[in-house]
Amino acid sequence: MAGELSRPKDAILPIAAGLGGMIVPALLYLAFNSTGEAHAGWGVPMATDIAFALGILYLLGDKIPISLKVFLTALAIADDIGAVLVIAFFYTSDINMASLLYGGGFFGILLVGNLLGVRNIVFYGIVGIGGLWMAFLLSGVHATIAGIIAALTIPANVKIEDAHFITKMKALVSNFEQSTPNQVSFLTHDQLEIIEKIRFYSLAALTPLQRLEYAMHPLVAFIVMPVFALANAGITFSGNFVENMVSHVSLGVIVGLVVGKFIGIVGVSKILVKLKLASLPEGIKWRHVYGVALLAGVGFTMSLFITDLAFDDPTYIIQSKIGFSQLQSWVELVGFLILRKA
Repeated sequence: MAGELSRPKDAILPIAAGLGGMIVPALLYLAFNSTGEAHAGWGVPMATDIAFALGILYLLGDKIPISLKVFLTALAIADDIGAVLVIAFFYTSDINMASLLYGGGFFGILLVGNLLGVRNIVFYGIVGIGGLWMAFLLSGVHATIAGIIAALTIPANVKIEDAHFITKMKALVSNFEQSTPNQVSFLTHDQLEIIEKIRFYSLAALTPLQRLEYAMHPLVAFIVMPVFALANAGITFSGNFVENMVSHVSLGVIVGLVVGKFIGIVGVSKILVKLKLASLPEGIKWRHVYGVALLAGVGFTMSLFITDLAFDDPTYIIQSKIGFSQLQSWVELVGFLILRKA
């Protein structure tokens, strides 16, 4: 709706680069694992971890142009959407049509609520999680897709525009200043009414979608993500560690994330620029793109997620985790150093 991806001309390069950064890694992984259960891990090297990649990039501070941060963000978002769709359509169990129909019913309820002007995020939380998400979970279609579908129904519009909000706030603040205080810690009845009106107009000036996103961010960033990473990143260092490191699964993941991401992102970007279908954002050089292509190989949390969906054999799970957490880290350091000198 807004930002880099809202304008097709500006969005084509990062979206296409993100797509190339998914397809090439998957193909390289399949070159190492063309048959058997290991074949199912082709989705592991496809995803970029937005939080980790941007975290590394922001360590560089003002040494890089803001347009590069926007480029990586847009690329990672496109990549993340692709990864969620891959999970939903390729890493699913048998589909229960009855549960899927129930999910469609709850989706309809959310849509009707949107059309009727329901803006209470509790409504969308209860119906979206207790209804739509649970139905998709029971249907066999991976529940990650329910998150995207539910998000589409949450209102993303405001009840009052900025100019109207500013006028109301100025008038209410003026009224509050002119009200007579009662010289104690409790507010007067008039002051309470003014503050309630300020609260009402403040909520009306916010979109429910942004309110929910803003409220969830601390929980996700500081609790959900760390707990998920700590709970799923366990790697057993045993006598078979070296053997696991050079296994086809581990090598497929390493080559996919390190080489595949680089070739896919840089290759597609160069083709589009060469054909004049897109241009590099202002202030970005090809050396910046090379560094970002390496940083995009950080697939940590999404790779963990897809690993647990793709494999049942504990050996393959360990080999996959070794793949995206070992040699890959050194290559990301190279990407960091390239950007630092760019």
